[in-house]
Amino acid sequence: MVKERREAMQSFSASAKAEICREYPQNTCCALAECFGILLFCNCFQDTQIKIITESQDFGKLLPRLFRKAFGVSFDQLPEDGGTGKLVFQITAPNKIAAIMDAFGFTRGDTLSLHINLPVVEEDCCKAAFLRGAFLAGGSVTSPAKAYHLEFTTTHKSVARECYTLLHETVGFSPKTASRAGAQVLYLKQSDLISDFLTFLGAPVASMGIMEAKLEKELNNQVNRCCNCDDANTSKVVEAAQEQLSAIRVLRERGELEKLPQKIAQAARAREENPEASLSELAAMMEPPITKPAMNHRLQRIVAMAKEAAQ
Repeated sequence: MVKERREAMQSFSASAKAEICREYPQNTCCALAECFGILLFCNCFQDTQIKIITESQDFGKLLPRLFRKAFGVSFDQLPEDGGTGKLVFQITAPNKIAAIMDAFGFTRGDTLSLHINLPVVEEDCCKAAFLRGAFLAGGSVTSPAKAYHLEFTTTHKSVARECYTLLHETVGFSPKTASRAGAQVLYLKQSDLISDFLTFLGAPVASMGIMEAKLEKELNNQVNRCCNCDDANTSKVVEAAQEQLSAIRVLRERGELEKLPQKIAQAARAREENPEASLSELAAMMEPPITKPAMNHRLQRIVAMAKEAAQ
């Protein structure tokens, strides 16, 4: 069961990333911004090594194209063709790392204090591209059938703080923050915010999945409330009928049933002969038919008379 749940979560997140990967940046500035988001949220971005690990096949196909467009470089290590599971992409060549760092205003050999270089994400299109890259490399979204949860994870505190501000400025809402095993986490729990954000990233189908799951849960809750209400009403009807039948038996045992007024006696016979009938059904059996409140009044009279007779 745990394995199936984990696979369902990965499947939804993978589907969302597959949608996002279809939006290939046309401008070099956007490709650069998307790669910046990937590198700041990937497994390792240092002046000696770049390592990106992903389980998304679609993201794996996109990465080499993005890096060629943004930096004109290729990866030194690529996954095997047709590989499954974790896909590892790595760059260790000093000249390639120098070119990448130079594109973001960093110098190889210096102490690298990673942060979001604002000129790289100055334009709105580049901000969106950066967030797409950040989600592809360090993000995930839980299947809405289980819970509403979307998150980004990075090992750099300054990047997390600056991404928080970028999210607020770009999409208009602020994520919650947390620390987990030395990593910084930005996350969303509201279904509507997750849905809007997935649409913004370029995953409208996944966004629709969030909304459909929410509607389904609300509908199920409404049905359950109605069923519980019906069950409660049915229990009340059964209890009332049992009380009325018990009262009729008491009156019969004490010889009072035959002394009842004609209308009350007619109600008693109808209830005895139809123990499971509702008030509306009993009211229709009267001669002439009466209203539901009138029938209820007659049965209450029977109960009251039985209590008086028992005293």
